[in-house]
Amino acid sequence: MADSKKFSTDFTEGSVPRQLIKFAIPLYLSNILQIVYNVVDMVIVGQVLGSVGLSAVAIGGDVTIFLTFFSMGFCGAGQVIIAQLLGAKNSHALGKFIGNMSTFLFAGALILSLIFLNLREEVLELMNTPAESFGEALSYATVTISGIIFIYGYNAVSAILRGLGDSKHPFIFISIAAALNVLLDVAFVIFLEMGAKGAALATVISQGTSFITCVIFLYRRRADLGFEISAKDFYTPDRELLTRFIKLGLPMAIKSASIHISKIFVSAWINSFGVAVSAFAGVANKINSVAMLLSNALTMAGSSMVGQNIGAKKFERVTRILQVMFSITLTISSLMAVTIYIFPAEIFGVFTDDKKVIAIGMEYLPIAVLMFFGSACRSPMGALINGSGNTAANFLTALFDGIILRIGLSIFFGLTLEMGYLGFWLGDALAGFTPLVIGAVLYFSGKWKV
Repeated sequence: MADSKKFSTDFTEGSVPRQLIKFAIPLYLSNILQIVYNVVDMVIVGQVLGSVGLSAVAIGGDVTIFLTFFSMGFCGAGQVIIAQLLGAKNSHALGKFIGNMSTFLFAGALILSLIFLNLREEVLELMNTPAESFGEALSYATVTISGIIFIYGYNAVSAILRGLGDSKHPFIFISIAAALNVLLDVAFVIFLEMGAKGAALATVISQGTSFITCVIFLYRRRADLGFEISAKDFYTPDRELLTRFIKLGLPMAIKSASIHISKIFVSAWINSFGVAVSAFAGVANKINSVAMLLSNALTMAGSSMVGQNIGAKKFERVTRILQVMFSITLTISSLMAVTIYIFPAEIFGVFTDDKKVIAIGMEYLPIAVLMFFGSACRSPMGALINGSGNTAANFLTALFDGIILRIGLSIFFGLTLEMGYLGFWLGDALAGFTPLVIGAVLYFSGKWKV
């Protein structure tokens, strides 16, 4: 790759551990920032509107998160294909794909926003939105659904940059969005008293600003990033590239949606065991999210690195990437497991002082360890499955991880073996090892090299 390419990164040469860590850290920080500024919405609205506002933002936010499954799946596929094209040094096809991908996602966002704007009241009713917060939730959902195109746009340009090996600039742009979101929350919710609608407007404006800034950067630095693009790339479909994109993106979108839905199913059963169990489920989710944030960052980083090296036909380097990923994730998971076993009461006590809830936490300890190691194993194998662009492996992961095993094992342990809420947690934890099994079969079959 030419020396003038200042922003894209060639992952086919150099130290794998250094490249992986350097690429993953901004992704990890970006994930944390996204959580922080989502929490800011709830904190500010909660302080002004109380429980009604919290309910509105939580429910309206769930609608928005659900709508992003399409974007997350296809953007993940786009990141992989871009990395493979970059690794193959195919700058012309790279520009054509970026144009086609952008148009496809824009159309998807437009169609979904129109559908859900017309069905937003029915969706809120299906979610059993309390009557007291229905109006505020409707206002929040209306604004965020109208602005879903900016969320899709930001996800798309971030995926493009990650595929090109640049994780630093997506972090800069999400930092801009986070800071602007806090300022606008204060202005709209506190000073202008716009309620949940103001919080939604702050989110959409901050996402839109970040998206537009990122697009300008991407276009101006296209030569430095290693691709060529023209206006016709956006309106002239390339059948081969689009087919490849849809074949990979569809199972990844299904995987994203099915895991989300199956986790809701498991949570619904766990909540049926009473307030104390439901309360600890929230604590468990927060603890597990710490492991998942790191796992997701490494998966995104590893996917680009694997994709580039497969594109460059450097298969032995892919093996080295997976080895480094396993060493990092297993070390961190081991430290987390030891920490939670030595200081369980102190960790659970950060969230609650209810003795019944903490007692349930003590029962949960072995399952927490399983969750940690499940996250550790799914990261490198997820990078191989995604980075190779193997459609069959992605579809099988979606089917088994998202539906068959997560729901099936939860019912088997929870109801058939009468283990109650611990059985549902155990089934959920064991399902997390699905990518390890499918990824191992893919690796030893050698089909990821095709």
